[in-house]
Amino acid sequence: MVMPLQAILFDLDDTLFSTSDFAERARRNAIRTMIAHGLRMDEEAAYRELGEVIAEFSSNYSNHFDKLLSRLPREKCWPDLNPAILVAAGVIGYHETKSLELRPFEDVARVLRSLARTPLILGVVSAGLQIKQCEKLIRLGLYRFFRSDAIFISDQIGIGKPNPKLWTTACAALSVDPKQVMYVGDNPQQDIDPCNALGMITVRSRRITRHKDAAGKTTPRYEIHSFDELRPILAADFGIALPD
Repeated sequence: MVMPLQAILFDLDDTLFSTSDFAERARRNAIRTMIAHGLRMDEEAAYRELGEVIAEFSSNYSNHFDKLLSRLPREKCWPDLNPAILVAAGVIGYHETKSLELRPFEDVARVLRSLARTPLILGVVSAGLQIKQCEKLIRLGLYRFFRSDAIFISDQIGIGKPNPKLWTTACAALSVDPKQVMYVGDNPQQDIDPCNALGMITVRSRRITRHKDAAGKTTPRYEIHSFDELRPILAADFGIALPD
């Protein structure tokens, strides 16, 4: 007998929106804005160098553009310029892209809107910095669909993926049995494997993102390519018919 479903928790990056596509657009716009304000460097070369900075210091490092300039010869790339102007230009270019182009996958808001009309608890379990991840939820226009006390971010909790304690902490805070919780994520090693270890109902989102071809040690209960595919799963296996 299938246990009743009490909650659905979601990964954020590359599950609710395309992190990879957005990051490329934002970083390129940052480089273009720096060039427009005096950086003397080919766009592709600067973008590659920035990519190395991010790979070496992580995407959560707070001084990417300062570090980029420190790697470049000043006399060639930014003579007679205040480096703070170039850093500010990069920050502005990046954040303007957030304002104009950060959008959820087309089907996500539609299905979350329907889910929000059910008794299910809707929440997020995400790896990353707490303010950065919450900013994404607000900018994406998705925060309104989730219970405020059901948003769990690794930086805030002090436990990172793929440690199963991140999800047990979330389930305990919501007073739900992990076996009655569905988790939707895109990364088989960071999302699916640890949740399977807890007996959670795992759903792997297999859009065209950076983890689409990655393999985990375990198999998800379900695989989807669109959130619309959650509708028949919830109806057939859990007796939950989503309103249109």
